[in-house]
Amino acid sequence: MDGNGRWARQKGLPRTEGHVRGHYVLRDIVQAASDFGVKILTVYAFSTENWRRPKEETEALMHLFAEGARQETPDMLKNGVRMLVSGRIDSLPDIARDALLEAVNATAGGDRITLNLAINYGGRAEIVDAAAAVARLAAQGKISPEDVDEDLFARYLYQPELPDPDLLIRTAGEMRVSNFLLWEIAYSEIHVTSVLWPDFTKEDLARAIIDYQNRVRKFGGVADT
Repeated sequence: MDGNGRWARQKGLPRTEGHVRGHYVLRDIVQAASDFGVKILTVYAFSTENWRRPKEETEALMHLFAEGARQETPDMLKNGVRMLVSGRIDSLPDIARDALLEAVNATAGGDRITLNLAINYGGRAEIVDAAAAVARLAAQGKISPEDVDEDLFARYLYQPELPDPDLLIRTAGEMRVSNFLLWEIAYSEIHVTSVLWPDFTKEDLARAIIDYQNRVRKFGGVADT
């Protein structure tokens, strides 16, 4: 969800207004994704590096996460949305962590689409946390080094039950993955659009999906003839 700050700056607004607008866009995109048949949508809401931003901005974002989780829970329940949160959640301020986990618990029965919010998330941090969990098992004698393979390691990622993403959409024209799902996007298709997140629409989502559908995915092999 990149481009909130640039959108606000272009309109002469505070950066926080871009984040508020981005929240409402996310609500629309979740509904559009569900309508298109998307079953899992992971969005990069706040990275581990975003704490380097001004304190006023990070505090505003934490309050936005808390308020948004509470406000959107009734609609998520009505629309069959299951919400998850990925990242170092225990390090979030209480106001954000508690509201987010309440929404996760409340929407656990959603069966139309899973919305996975990456908050205080970093791809390297996720791999480090998984490696630490595996190392603890080895230190406790529960596994041996020979037991460690990709399947075992993946069980200790933040959301091990979710499949790897098929498609990564990068808004605001950025040509990098920015420490997002580094393990999981090994074979994801990437669609880059110059549209800033606050301007992103269901038509932009449809274009990204159509672009994905026209790709030939080889997963390291050769294309079928």
